[in-house]
Amino acid sequence: MIKAIVAGAGGRTAGRIIHMIRQSEDITLAGAFEHPDHPGVNRDIGYVAGLGETGIQVAGSLEEIIDQGDVLIDFTTPEATLEHIRMASPRGLSMVVGTTGIAGDSLNEFVDLAKGIRCVMSPNMSVGVNVMFRIAAEMAKILGKDYDMEIMETHHRLKKDAPSGTAIRLAQILADSVNRDLEKVAVYERRGMIGQRTDEEIGIQTWRAGDITGEHTVMFGGIGERLELTHRAHNRDNFARGALRAALWVVNQPPGLYDMQDVLGLK
Repeated sequence: MIKAIVAGAGGRTAGRIIHMIRQSEDITLAGAFEHPDHPGVNRDIGYVAGLGETGIQVAGSLEEIIDQGDVLIDFTTPEATLEHIRMASPRGLSMVVGTTGIAGDSLNEFVDLAKGIRCVMSPNMSVGVNVMFRIAAEMAKILGKDYDMEIMETHHRLKKDAPSGTAIRLAQILADSVNRDLEKVAVYERRGMIGQRTDEEIGIQTWRAGDITGEHTVMFGGIGERLELTHRAHNRDNFARGALRAALWVVNQPPGLYDMQDVLGLK
């Protein structure tokens, strides 16, 4: 039985992960934690996640429970996730990371540390989205320079990073598929007299509203027609289900940094 520790226990996605762990026959909840000032600390995780009493209290840090699990599941913030992998790395604790927005020097440090443990990192743990990644790459290769490529992403009003990690990953996949440098061709905003669209650019547009869990559309616009590939998340259960699948998979792999394409055998 795989023993999991869940970071950010009071979060919405973490709550769904905890629910699914409690229903699983293959993975058990070894512990959960929040930042020290969170009102859920020292309370039963069942009350925090809406499960009823479980006998497992929410810890105030990873350090308190780090030796109790085989794998850490982390959907928190870039700063918190980096701190967690700094603690997990010397102990060889496996990680499944769905945190988005890690960039620059923080990303470089994360990648270096992740290579020394067993780690799955993906901007989106959904099985459907990862199939979308694969299909989008094939569509871009087939349609090539004759079709303009645009990405539209929509999320709830509380999401802090933009564009979403999934949208950035989609843009990178499109750029790689047609041999373009995303740093040079990405367009994140259009306003005013911008002139005619260039042949090379890849547009990435962001909407934020209400409680939308997540929607991503890749549009290939040609002359006389367009193709659209869309994924809509109805709730967070698809992310949680993918995270558990990744956790069960990664603990049996050699040390290294993996993504959901590896987990699902899509590479």
